[in-house]
Amino acid sequence: MTANRSNFTMQTSEPTRQQIIEYLMAHSYGADADVSILLWEQLSAQVIAIVGVGGFNSLYARSLCLSQPSFPWLAGCPPVPPGGQAFSGLRLCFEHQSPDQISAANTLLLISFTDVLASVIGDQLTRRILHSAWSDVAPGGQEK
Repeated sequence: MTANRSNFTMQTSEPTRQQIIEYLMAHSYGADADVSILLWEQLSAQVIAIVGVGGFNSLYARSLCLSQPSFPWLAGCPPVPPGGQAFSGLRLCFEHQSPDQISAANTLLLISFTDVLASVIGDQLTRRILHSAWSDVAPGGQEK
């Protein structure tokens, strides 16, 4: 009798991508525009090293699109401009929102981004990227 690999899941104490993001938001790491943008800058540096600027921009644009139904005001945020100030559009959109709206929108935006990224490079590598980007604030950020 062979085991069905699709039904087999390994138990691990390592936090999921969503748990990492929710932890950051719950601890006020994403409740204002400046800190939210810092999280994106740290994440983008790690992702660009793997998929390049064009790959990052495509993933980011897709995550904006996926998040807009829940936060229509994100429609005014242009994708990362090539050669321009990264995330300036997102910063401007965040600056016109309450801390609760920033946190909720940034949570969804980051989860959408990491979901799309994981579909391209896999969950394990995506989690390693999150740990590398946010090792100083994310749970489980220390690689073993």
